[in-house]
Amino acid sequence: MQKRFLTLLFSCLITSLSAQTPPGEIYQNIKKLNVLGSALYIAAHPDDENTLMLAYLAKDRLVRTGYMSLTRGDGGQNLIGSEQGYNIGLIRTQELLAARKNDGAEQFFSRAYDFGYSKTREETLKFWDEEKVLGDVVWMIRKFQPDVLITRFPPDPRAGHGHHQTSAYLAEKAFTLAADPTSYPEQLKTYPVWQAKRLVWNTYTPGFTNRKPSDTEQDFIGVELGDYNPLLGKAYTEIAAESRSQHKSQAFGAAPARGQRADYLLHTKGERAKTNLFDGIDLTWNRVKGGAAIEKLVQKALDGFDISAPEKSIPQLIAIYKGLQRLDEGDKYVNQKKEEVKELLVQCLGLWFETNPTTYSGVAGKPVNLKMTVVKRSAYPVQLSKVFWTGMKADSAINLSLANNELVSLERTTVLPVNLPISQPYWIEKPLDKGMFNIPNQKDIGYPENRSKTISTYTFMIDGQPFTYQKAWEYKFTDPAEGEIYRPFEIRPLVTVNLADPVIVFPDASPREVLVTVQAQAKAVQGKVSLTLPSGWKSTPADYSFDLPEQYQQASYSFQVSPTDQQQNTFLKAQATVSGRQYDKSIRSISYRHIPTQTLFPEAEAKLTKMDIHTTAKHIGYIAGAGDEVPSALRQIGCQVTMLDEAELSKDLSMYDAIVVGVRAYNTETRLGHYQAKLMEYVKNGGTMVVQYTIPSGLKVSELGPYPLTTGRDRITEEDATLHFLNPKHPVLNIPNKITQKDFDGWIQERGLYFAQTWDKQHYEPILAGHDTGEGDLDGALLYAQYGKGVYIYTGLSFFRELPAGVSGAYRLFANIISAGQP
Repeated sequence: MQKRFLTLLFSCLITSLSAQTPPGEIYQNIKKLNVLGSALYIAAHPDDENTLMLAYLAKDRLVRTGYMSLTRGDGGQNLIGSEQGYNIGLIRTQELLAARKNDGAEQFFSRAYDFGYSKTREETLKFWDEEKVLGDVVWMIRKFQPDVLITRFPPDPRAGHGHHQTSAYLAEKAFTLAADPTSYPEQLKTYPVWQAKRLVWNTYTPGFTNRKPSDTEQDFIGVELGDYNPLLGKAYTEIAAESRSQHKSQAFGAAPARGQRADYLLHTKGERAKTNLFDGIDLTWNRVKGGAAIEKLVQKALDGFDISAPEKSIPQLIAIYKGLQRLDEGDKYVNQKKEEVKELLVQCLGLWFETNPTTYSGVAGKPVNLKMTVVKRSAYPVQLSKVFWTGMKADSAINLSLANNELVSLERTTVLPVNLPISQPYWIEKPLDKGMFNIPNQKDIGYPENRSKTISTYTFMIDGQPFTYQKAWEYKFTDPAEGEIYRPFEIRPLVTVNLADPVIVFPDASPREVLVTVQAQAKAVQGKVSLTLPSGWKSTPADYSFDLPEQYQQASYSFQVSPTDQQQNTFLKAQATVSGRQYDKSIRSISYRHIPTQTLFPEAEAKLTKMDIHTTAKHIGYIAGAGDEVPSALRQIGCQVTMLDEAELSKDLSMYDAIVVGVRAYNTETRLGHYQAKLMEYVKNGGTMVVQYTIPSGLKVSELGPYPLTTGRDRITEEDATLHFLNPKHPVLNIPNKITQKDFDGWIQERGLYFAQTWDKQHYEPILAGHDTGEGDLDGALLYAQYGKGVYIYTGLSFFRELPAGVSGAYRLFANIISAGQP
């Protein structure tokens, strides 16, 4: 079992080994060969981690360092686009991986889904299956085998967010359970029990600025994190800022701090440290029988390192590797250091190798053209012995001596295995189970992304010793503005089917157009596309035939769908049939400059909402904020929506029945500071203005509305919390749609956030009040004010989530809000 355990442990090392590494960093990596130890940092979300502590551990203490984020940040805000749910989780996963490339740590996850803000641990565990998430933490401790565990938060209300509290609570329990053979015994078939030496809390104060503990506080140890590393040419604070700044979707760009910076670690469980996080932990080769010889070999490599010619270290690195081969092959440290030596060989040789398909995707069973390139940028003799790639029947013997800085290029065509699965992110292959990703294979737990199924294996002969490396296929191209760009090679279905709208609203019995786009993912695809509708719904025509001769060619088809007579929330599905086989996956690519393109294949379905809804506001001006899909929702109920950019805002605004401001627009759009007076004049002259939530910091205007109004951090996180009608006869609750408690059924994630906190009581009237369990009423979710001849409304209700989700009551209430100033 031990040998199998180590094979699994290092199977994740199919990494990018070819990037040129500066000599100073190579020297540091050689030093790391003599450090045997590890630390695992645990928190709840992307951006919770202390990147400075991670950089210090990985690049100063040189221990293997991991960050386990229980969630992928699926419930967080998105300041760069309109993605929500697991789509923003995909973005934040890649941002975390980019951050880890800077600070040197490894990234892991549990199966917990970020369902949004929660106020308590108890609320969090109503959504998360405690036994499963706790098991995931135990699994990662047993797999990673850290000497120390570090939490970012305490397990109590001091942590604020309920997810934060829960991350520390589960870490404390897992610290003990990971060493208990009666706890999660099924895991022991893969990994052994493990007892970390200690668990500490990386303390902080609001704003993540650390403080020096008072003399009365015990069990703290201080850690100086602001040191400058001359080998890397940066201070750890500078590395941390680069890492933190990868969280672009959360607007967490950070300026590098320089100078002294101390953090404090508070003892939680295990053996107390007195002066050092690794007190009592042997980080040397004394941990391995026979390891003293390796330590001497590494020291010899350090003593003889030539910064101008790193390749001179090759003979000594091979001596270290051979020494490691003589030790216990079942020892985790031995195998870890063998992988580190292999990577050092690549770095010292200036070796570059990769496999690039000529297109960015393929279909199982179909051919794909590959280009494999190898170059050695040093004079040290190396032979490319053989290459193997996915779809190949046997290794390709090359036996080619690599000349200094001469590019070797191999072009081949291979047929992808017919059993290759599509490149769906493994954690969303199955539907969500409330607050949990449904991941049936335990061995997938922890991995930040799919392990590539399309790889090439390169074997090099160096001083008579074979060294084998695996590299995932990557498509690359050159963008005129950005330069060379890589994206993962994808396996796609033969054909995909996309619906133009994720939600289709039927306010009356009239049929609606449903637009379906069929795309061929291989050449010469023919078939039929059709819709599957619930009982009582009708589609005209029944289907269309399509013939798509070229890969990526697409065609769109229009169906007329007529609703049932009953009010109903249901779904339609689209599917293509090719040679008797049905394809029902859509395709969505998420593309931003700072991350590799992410592609996923959701079910080809749309929500159908037949509801009794009316609106008297028809022409809407919309000021986009931090990205939402409310404009599309407004079009669904028959509104004509004009996006108000700089040019449109400079025109006459009186043509609009209502102007709606997107979420956080007052935080992100500097132009609003220039046009606020004009917008207030629009209201005064009879317009209706609706402002969706804004956070209190970083406002681009001095006043949000016509009268004094400030926002705070009040929110109602329970999506089923009762909302009371403070004035049941108010027009917003009655015209043109009669709002009842039923309209608050089926809301997702929350009722609202960033409610108004203070306001001019003489002019603003609160419409709704509600609260989370155990709290007092909040009445800042929806404020109404008359100003001159018009109406101004501020709302923290989460329409930006509810409308794209097709929540019918949210549509009806929002229709009333935009119609508030209409006769």
